[in-house]
Order: sequence, then structure tokens, then C-alpha cells
Amino acid sequence: MKDPDKRRFLYLTLSLFGGISLSIVVFFVVYRFQGIGDIVRRLEEILAPFIYGGIVAYLLRPMCNFFEQTLDTTLPGKAKRAASPLAVGLSLLTGILLVYALIIMIAPQLYESVRSLWNSIPDKVNRFIQWATEKFGEEEMVARILTLLNTNSESIYEQLETWGKNLLSPYLTGLTSIVSGVGSSLIKILKFLYNLLIGLIVACYLLASRKRFARQSVMVVRSLLKPRWADLLLGEVAFVDRMFGGFIDGKLLDSAIIGVLCYLGCLLFRFPNALLVSTFVGITNVIPFFGPFIGAVPATLLIMIENPIKGLWFIVFVLALQQLDGNVIGPKILGDRTGLSSFWVLFAIVLCGGLWGVAGMVICVPMFAVIYDIVKKLVRRGLTNKGQTQLWEQYHADYPEETGKEG
Repeated sequence: MKDPDKRRFLYLTLSLFGGISLSIVVFFVVYRFQGIGDIVRRLEEILAPFIYGGIVAYLLRPMCNFFEQTLDTTLPGKAKRAASPLAVGLSLLTGILLVYALIIMIAPQLYESVRSLWNSIPDKVNRFIQWATEKFGEEEMVARILTLLNTNSESIYEQLETWGKNLLSPYLTGLTSIVSGVGSSLIKILKFLYNLLIGLIVACYLLASRKRFARQSVMVVRSLLKPRWADLLLGEVAFVDRMFGGFIDGKLLDSAIIGVLCYLGCLLFRFPNALLVSTFVGITNVIPFFGPFIGAVPATLLIMIENPIKGLWFIVFVLALQQLDGNVIGPKILGDRTGLSSFWVLFAIVLCGGLWGVAGMVICVPMFAVIYDIVKKLVRRGLTNKGQTQLWEQYHADYPEETGKEG
């Protein structure tokens, strides 16, 4: 057998072996999907402090870099050695103080809004009864209640009899569930606080060693890959960092501005529960696309409880505010960082929201932007290798908005 035939036979054998192996792996993953999911969730529980610490360190990294550069230029002589640990401490302290200040400013007013809303419920019920009495008449209301009782007398009797027979059991069951629920919630809160505390310590280590870890990662990549592929991988990692960091920081700033504008608008138009409503709108605005609608629903209901007409006006106000955000504030802060069309933004939010909930809805847009950028580069490379670059050029001529969005 000639050498080309041997080589072709070898490639065919390897391809067949690779296809069978991949099929087995895919079958195992699908068949044991629930078990793999349980393993992943267990790892998430174990590594929760490192996940929290990584998120905190990533959010505080720009602040830490700023403090370190400032201290490095201002501190004299040997004191420059303290620039890095001082920057880590200052960034963590600043972050904690910002969160504390937000809690101190918002929490009391939120509590007061919720308390006043709760205390006003009996009065609103009485107003409804008074309105119903004036509308239908007291005698007609009593007659309707008696008719309802007579119509459902048998079912009411059976329910009362069942309740009487099992009087003790439901109370014991309910008490047990309440006690277990309170105990479980308390354990979850304590576990979260423990993980958060350890996470802050992990964040300190990550911030202090961020440059060392970065250089170690570069050395590992360059030791395993050829220079060309190492450059491609490191360039893509830098693009991921710019995409996620810029998008998340910009979205947080954008949401804070929208929350403040919503609060000022609520005060100006005298919408009730101004701070509580603005908190809903500002926090949910972090979620792309669906965020404004998610926040507007409970906020509108809160206002409608107090005054239905003002609730309708609030809908108009929120729509105008979101138009301002989508056309002016958002583009000014975020620019066109993602390069995704509205269809892919919607697809990403629905998919990642279904998989990972609210956290998935927040990170979905930059994550899909990275995937979109990788696919574009692969398509362009494939067309170039096949000598069909005219397709790429024609596509960008027909859709000029795509030009310049490659990382």
C-alpha cells in the first residue's frame, strides 16, 4: 500500500475513533446530566467564598489600580513598597463604605415606606367596603353575602367538619414547618455571611496578587501553545476582560443614574413611596432589555394602591425615563460595547435567564458578545483560507453597522 493510502487510512481511522469517542462522551453527559448538575452545584457550594471573592476583587480592581498608581507617584523613596497593600486596603474599605452608606441612606426610608404601606391596608379595605356599600346598598350586600353562604353551605359545612376533625394536626404540621423554615432560613443567612466574610479575605489575596497571577497565567499559556496561538488566546482574554469589565461597570453607573432620576421625578410629580419605587427601578435596570419592565410592574402596583390615577401617570413617566436611558444615557456611558443586535440580546437574556436566573440575565449580554466576536473571527478566517473574502467584504458593505465591532 502506498504512503498516501496509508496516511488516508490512518486519518480515516482516527476520525472514526474520534467520532465514536465524542458520541460516547455526549451520550454520557446527556444520560448523566442531572448527576453532573448535582456535582456542579456541590462545587458551587464548596467554592462559594472564592466565587464571592473573585466577584468582589474583579469589581474593585479598577479602584485598586487607581489607588496604587496614585500612591506610587506620591509616596517617597522606600515608602513606595507600601503602595500595593495600601491600595488593596483602601479599595476594600472604600467598597465597604459605599455599600454601608447606601444601606444607611436607603434602608430606613425603605422600612418606613413598607411600614406605612402595611399600616394603610386596613384603611384601604374599609374604603373598599364603604365604596361597595354605597355602590350596591347595604341591604343588597347583605343579601348577596347570604345568597353566597346558602349556595355554598354544604361545601362550607364539609370544610368546617374536616377542619374540626383535624384541628390539632394542621397546627402541629404548620408549627413544625414554620420552625424548620425559620431554622433553614437562619442557617442560609449565616452560611451566606460566612461565605461573604471568607470571600472578602479571598478578595484581599486576589487583589494583592493580581499582577503575579496574571504573569503566571501568561507563562502557562505561552509554555503550552505556539506563539501564534498564545497571542490569539491572550488577545481574546483581554477582549473578554474589556467587555465584561466595561459593560458591568457602565451598567451599574447607568442604573444608579436612572434610580436617582426616577427618585427626583417621583418627588417632582408627588408619586407615593418614591424611594421604594426608585429602588425597584434602579436595581432592575441592571438587567438589559427586560429590566425596566420587571421593575416597573411592582413599582406601578405600589403607586396604584395609593392612587390609581397616579399609577397610570407613573407608567408614562417610566416609559419616558427608559427612552431617555436607551437613547441618551445608556449610549453615552456604555457606547456600542457589545456589537450585538437586539435579536441576540433578547435571545441571550431568555436563554441565560432560564439557565442561571437573574445573575444570568445580567452577564448574558457581554458573554454573548464574546461568543459573537469569536464566531465572527472564525468565519472570517475560514473565508480567507478558502479565498472567499469577497463574501465578508460584501456583507460589511450591506451591513455597515457591523464594521469595527471586532475585538
